[in-house]
Amino acid sequence: MRSVTAPAAAGRADGRHEVVVTRHQWRGHSYEARYVRGASSRTAPLVLVGGAFQTKEGWGRLEREFLAFADVLAVDLPGWGSSPVLPEQYGTDFLSDALSQILDDLELTEVNLLGGSYGSAVVYRLAQRQSDRVAKMVLAGTMMRIPEQAHAPIRRSLELLAAGEMDEFAEVTLGMLINADTVASVVAGTRVRRFLQRRLLNMTPRDKQQFIANSRRLLQHEGLDLRQPPTMPVLAIAGEHDNFTTPERCRALARTCPDSRFAVVADADHMLPVERPVELADLVRRFLLGEPMGEVGYCRTVERISPLVLV
Repeated sequence: MRSVTAPAAAGRADGRHEVVVTRHQWRGHSYEARYVRGASSRTAPLVLVGGAFQTKEGWGRLEREFLAFADVLAVDLPGWGSSPVLPEQYGTDFLSDALSQILDDLELTEVNLLGGSYGSAVVYRLAQRQSDRVAKMVLAGTMMRIPEQAHAPIRRSLELLAAGEMDEFAEVTLGMLINADTVASVVAGTRVRRFLQRRLLNMTPRDKQQFIANSRRLLQHEGLDLRQPPTMPVLAIAGEHDNFTTPERCRALARTCPDSRFAVVADADHMLPVERPVELADLVRRFLLGEPMGEVGYCRTVERISPLVLV
């Protein structure tokens, strides 16, 4: 079923860059995308698919850094941001199809992908199914599957949210996303924690419904299908203090891809886009433009990964 695309809004992202918001439809579900043209694009458009609390308008400094070398397409897929709540039975295949529909509607034949956290599974699946369309892919804060030890805190957060125990709900959720033992070691760690805490404590009724549906979707997610890994160049990135999508889990996923690189960003946790946006943008730029990545002061390690042979 083909969607109908209509411009929702147009303007200037920061007074210099043209921005157009478009509406899309996929199998009866409506959602939006935000396309911003860079000053001097040097690579294919960069598609941003964020995590559970990311919206298409919320990339901030990171988007501005990307616009120095690429057009940027940020999306609110069904269940994200301004989009209506997506029932939990719709999984990664549905979401990657919805993303593909945006690319079709905008007639984008080649793109680069960046998926963060929850969004990394969506872009990974699209790259598997449409490898000829994806030039390169970046996975930030990623892993092959939700670890068993995360299931109990996720379920507990849902119970607390349903009971209206917002203070405890916020603490449990923050405990999953932020490493409490290393907040002081993370660039802007305390500020990011306060920002997330405010977001959680001030959720609207629709925010709560989205959180419930998306969390249940995560619990039902069986993990990535690794039998046919994406063939394009892949960069997997982790914050050194991330205890949810840990560097070890991120590296393990990179090992399944035949042309992959892996980087650990220093003084960072799971919220890389807001903790170290300038450094993250620089690392992504180097990867997408084929520039040297070996010695950058903000990374603990940058390495080319030998692929894991699956039998």
